[in-house]
Amino acid sequence: MRRLTTLTMLFALAGCAAAKDEYPSLQIRDVERAQGQFTPTPAAPLDVPPVPVTISGTLAEQLATLGQQAQASHQAFLKQVPAASRLADAARGSAIGSDAWASAQVALASLDSARSNTAISLADLDTIQISRVTTSENTAAVDAVRAQVLELVEQEDVTLAELRAKLR
Repeated sequence: MRRLTTLTMLFALAGCAAAKDEYPSLQIRDVERAQGQFTPTPAAPLDVPPVPVTISGTLAEQLATLGQQAQASHQAFLKQVPAASRLADAARGSAIGSDAWASAQVALASLDSARSNTAISLADLDTIQISRVTTSENTAAVDAVRAQVLELVEQEDVTLAELRAKLR
């Protein structure tokens, strides 16, 4: 038995041995050597294509429209909050999958949808802002409306987080 084990180990070690030229050299190759110059070359000017804005009208009209859309969707969100809050309170402590829990989840999904409508206005404002920044135009008016819409979205996020916390 001992001879069989010894012979098996010898065959195994013989299989590990290989010819010397089969393995790559571990020496540094030419492409791995540091090459180059220490003098910086001037960067070529960037060719930034204009960002297309799909909202028509002057900038003031676009901003007014987006601000009004955000306000309208925020009001729709606020109208749904009391019912969603009642359903979340009713579902507090109930089992996942129960009727109360499912009703609360549907109400939260409806609120998420209303929040998304507000966020769409924010995304359109972001597109306008990017368009103006890439063409080096003034963004003060866009920034003002964007800050208002961002505040609405943040308020909606806080409300959703509070309602979701009731369901945990």
